[in-house]
Amino acid sequence: MPKLPLGTSSLLQPIVRQASIFIAFLVTALLGAATGVIFAYAEDLPQITALDDYQPRTITRLLATDGQELDQFATEKRVVVTYDDIGPKLRAAILATEDAGFNQHFGLSASRILITAVRDLLTGELAGASTLTQQLARNLFPIGREKTVERKIKEALLAIQLERRYTKREIFTFYANQIYFGHGAYGVEAAARLYFGKAANDLTFEEAATLAGIIQAPGRISPFVNSKRSLQRRNFVLGRMETEGYLSERERSLAASQPIVTRGHPTSKQSPAPYFAEHIRQKLQQTYGTTALYEGGLTVETTLDPELQALANKAVDRALRRLDKRRNPYRPPALNVLATETTSLEDFLSPRWHLPFAQDDIVPALVTELTSQSARIRIGKVFLNLPQKAFAWTRRTSAQQLFEVGDVIEVQITELADGLPTQAVLEQPPLVEGALLAINNRTGEILSMVGGFDFDRSEFNRATQAFRQMGSTFKPIVYTAAIDRGFTATSTFIDEPVTFEISEDQPLYEPENYDNEYKGAVTLRRALEQSRNIPTVKLVHELGPPVVVEYAKRFGFQRNIEPYLSLALGAPESSLVEITSAYSAFANGGVRMTPYSIISVSDREGNILEENTSSPNQATRADTAFVMTHLLQGVIKRGTGVSASELEWPLGGKTGTTDEYTDAWFVGFDPNITVGVWVGHDEKKPLGKGETGASAALPIWIDFMEGYIDLRGDRENPPEFNAPSNIVFSPLDSGIIEAFINGTQPSPSFSALE
Repeated sequence: MPKLPLGTSSLLQPIVRQASIFIAFLVTALLGAATGVIFAYAEDLPQITALDDYQPRTITRLLATDGQELDQFATEKRVVVTYDDIGPKLRAAILATEDAGFNQHFGLSASRILITAVRDLLTGELAGASTLTQQLARNLFPIGREKTVERKIKEALLAIQLERRYTKREIFTFYANQIYFGHGAYGVEAAARLYFGKAANDLTFEEAATLAGIIQAPGRISPFVNSKRSLQRRNFVLGRMETEGYLSERERSLAASQPIVTRGHPTSKQSPAPYFAEHIRQKLQQTYGTTALYEGGLTVETTLDPELQALANKAVDRALRRLDKRRNPYRPPALNVLATETTSLEDFLSPRWHLPFAQDDIVPALVTELTSQSARIRIGKVFLNLPQKAFAWTRRTSAQQLFEVGDVIEVQITELADGLPTQAVLEQPPLVEGALLAINNRTGEILSMVGGFDFDRSEFNRATQAFRQMGSTFKPIVYTAAIDRGFTATSTFIDEPVTFEISEDQPLYEPENYDNEYKGAVTLRRALEQSRNIPTVKLVHELGPPVVVEYAKRFGFQRNIEPYLSLALGAPESSLVEITSAYSAFANGGVRMTPYSIISVSDREGNILEENTSSPNQATRADTAFVMTHLLQGVIKRGTGVSASELEWPLGGKTGTTDEYTDAWFVGFDPNITVGVWVGHDEKKPLGKGETGASAALPIWIDFMEGYIDLRGDRENPPEFNAPSNIVFSPLDSGIIEAFINGTQPSPSFSALE
């Protein structure tokens, strides 16, 4: 340092002394002001120690028997994961984009603050300079989101506290579980599942970069909202990853060349078993409350078999559509895009078009042109013709008689090429409703459930919530009581017009057969196989109605059943789940397993809150159950359910039809499962003359069982109905080898009625 001229130091000393005093004063003032600011705001700051027990709102997940997710319930879709579960690719993408200096700073970035301060002075606006830790503070604690100096100070103070108390790994994990990714998804795991249908740890570089890019503006950068902008932002993130050393130039280039391939638009997603999922949701809410259901992160293992559920969905859908087309004319669609004045033919986009197409899928199509013979339709970006043969079932010869340009119609894809539809036929949603329920005979587990044609149309569950007259499906309960009391398959009744006097103050009861015909002397077997009403009423009269009511209770019917003769014809009301459960006892040695749908419920830490197992109820004796099974096999071999015999499988079951064809039933079983089907309208009106259990409900049952047998059966080694040791088989003159409880079999000289 050069020496000062002589005398200069004495002159400067007072100045230096004064400057030192001023600087000291200024520093003290600044420190005091900073301290004052800190004390002023510190009192209002939330306690970060709350993070020691970090339990954000998380998703309740329903799982099928194979682990497949059936549905979610949440106010915020979030799955909390550990640091390692996030995966190095996604961690790198987030850090490179949101806070490259995260591992070096103490919660605040001086360079960011300086750059932002200059920008604020030039623009007159407060801009963001937030580190990842500051973002976490803003998202976790109630300090507001408005761009004010006060909020920024609080955010900075909280960030510093977070950095002092928690490790970088912990802070990053908090952040990754908390940040919003759009469409209700909070946290990286929920986002990875939403956009790509995989765990966060399994993402590719390009997928990780896509998620990291969304953080900046989920409402604008989501690939579901703006695919072009999302791609641009993703490639920016990839560039940042290369700059920060997470990717090589080659890796970045390769990733940037890939399209963004998502799992489909979230609005087009629906549970494969929506009625079952809602059934579970109601149970959970009743047991654990709304908060635990929607915020507690429960894991619910259910009994649902997804493969059988898919069979059930298809069987109900196809059969109801066939029935509707058989009974009703074509109905104009509810939506015409040109009538709404909010869109155009070119702009219309159905959420269903975001999903892949498959053979036989039923999808919306937009009518764009009409000729006398055909309609031009659009499915996504594909245009194709709908010729006259594609709508022949409407009995109209001209497309102009059916459609208007702009109509959004339903079509079934009949041919595809390269995953895109090339041919289709006209469909329409049916007016009729239907339900199907499958139960494991040995456990009571509900394997599949369809509660109606379309959950979006109606959430009312016709499998569990609807109570309808049972018709002839109740008759096996009557016949069980009879077998238990010594009647046999060869017991004889006279099928003829009959009148019963109930009481002096009531009119005479005069039951009729369904076909208004009378067969004279018939065996108990034939009466059941042909669903004769008169013999069944006579049987109830002989047994006494209270006896039959008691048997109904044994088989699980919960509603009050009046002890009237009319119960023989299924006048009492029941639900599909009740009657299906009742029939399962026949194939299970007389033991009815209480139906259940939840195997276990666990909290977010994995603690078991609930476990359910089989609950047996002895409905009837094993020998009686076998005799009834044998009789119900006859219904399929020779009776009203004979069309099911084409399945060539050990089956038993019974049709049911109520007065004026308002309800159609079929409930049947093999040795392993019992399946019940109901078809009707929500309001009690006829399905149409001749639409019986055999014509309306049985086709659904056959369709389902055929798929089930192909999927789970062994044609070379079919299962068997095992007879108890006291069952005796006797050949009859009719050619039937009949089953008897030992001691009730006829003498060798007996000749049964034809």
